[in-house]
Amino acid sequence: MNTESHHSAARERFYRRERQSVPAARAFTRAVLADWEVRERAYDIVLCVSELATNALVHGVPPGRGFLLRLLPYAGGDGRGVRVEVHDSGDGVPAIPQAEVREPAEGGRGLLLVSELADKWGVGERNPGKIVWCEFTDHRAGHRR
Repeated sequence: MNTESHHSAARERFYRRERQSVPAARAFTRAVLADWEVRERAYDIVLCVSELATNALVHGVPPGRGFLLRLLPYAGGDGRGVRVEVHDSGDGVPAIPQAEVREPAEGGRGLLLVSELADKWGVGERNPGKIVWCEFTDHRAGHRR
């Protein structure tokens, strides 16, 4: 992943609670990753954005509200990478996915997918609501886990 200083500013976009927000969030993410010249794991990143945006719309965004998608490049002890954050103002915290569930109920697959594809993920506090985030490290830089 090439996240040099001229690409270092976080990018964000707000989406309303409507069906077309998920494909719009995917398109925004693809455009930002292309601008940052992120090729490795771009498909996984876009897929996780889609899952987190869908979860926000279905479970986290109260009527009349929306969610904020933030994409942040980072460089740290684990190498360089991309952090995805989805901020919503809804109550509740997502359940931790159970990998041993073979046939999850309707829903519940999204965070299981995120937990499998991302290097790290979690839920942070926001008032009101929460931030669900995930991180993808550039493994080509010799910073394998």
